[in-house]
Amino acid sequence: MYVVFRCDCGRAMYSREDVAQKKCVCGKTFKIKSRRIIAKTEDAQLASEKVRELQEEKYGGAYFTTADKM
Repeated sequence: MYVVFRCDCGRAMYSREDVAQKKCVCGKTFKIKSRRIIAKTEDAQLASEKVRELQEEKYGGAYFTTADKM
């Protein structure tokens, strides 16, 4: 079972339910049991898709461009 939650910086993350601590890319380490769980999924692929949806909801869709168009 996997859980989806947010860091204090706003980044959505997922982890296995039995993991005690997780470290965000912002550098903050926190206990997963103390976080508000947004969703629970059966496998990592579904958790990854949920995280992607939450990130796009907050920050907008990802897009790619070439250097000459910047």
